[in-house]
Amino acid sequence: MIAIIGLLIGVLLGLLLNINIPQSLSPYLSVAILACLDSVFGAVRATLSNNFKADIFISGFFGNAALAAVLAYLGDKLGIPIYIAAVIVFGGRIFDNFAVVRRLLIERIKSRNRGD
Repeated sequence: MIAIIGLLIGVLLGLLLNINIPQSLSPYLSVAILACLDSVFGAVRATLSNNFKADIFISGFFGNAALAAVLAYLGDKLGIPIYIAAVIVFGGRIFDNFAVVRRLLIERIKSRNRGD
């Protein structure tokens, strides 16, 4: 639940504040945001599976974002677009987590309808 509240607060702040990101930093920020979204979807999945731990979520949220941004930066300095690999990996994980969340929600709805 904390992940959803944090996501909503972040979206609202993003819509209300006029923050301009320099184009030179956009690849790093985009990969960091994708890493954060991966953590949020993982937190939703863990919450539905009844094994959410706030310390794991927070460390993963900031750790994944920092690691993704640093790898994108290093790849940029080496002339290798490593950020594309991060986009593929994090994108895949987001879709995997979404699939599990969807299944868990459908199972909960079905069990409520059956009266379990």
